[in-house]
Amino acid sequence: MTSSDDRFRRITLSYGYAEEPDVPQALMLLRRKGLKFDIMSTSFILSRRSLRLSVRSELPYWQARLFIYLARNATAASDYFRIPAGRVVELGVQISI
Repeated sequence: MTSSDDRFRRITLSYGYAEEPDVPQALMLLRRKGLKFDIMSTSFILSRRSLRLSVRSELPYWQARLFIYLARNATAASDYFRIPAGRVVELGVQISI
């Protein structure tokens, strides 16, 4: 955990391959160790990639469409990490394939 200001903290959580990430649970463990914060006033910054079909795609059309379809149906990062949806800030980029 690093801190550049009393109001901002950067916390790095590490999980193994077979572990299921649970960010709120990990933050509660930090609370027990003395870190004071309110999870409902905490912001979580996530990235999002939107895939678009490119005119010059190197993939066959059906493969590109299938890949985009599967990517859109993947679990959202906020659900995967069990982060309260109302506390998430998403920054995104569009990628053409």
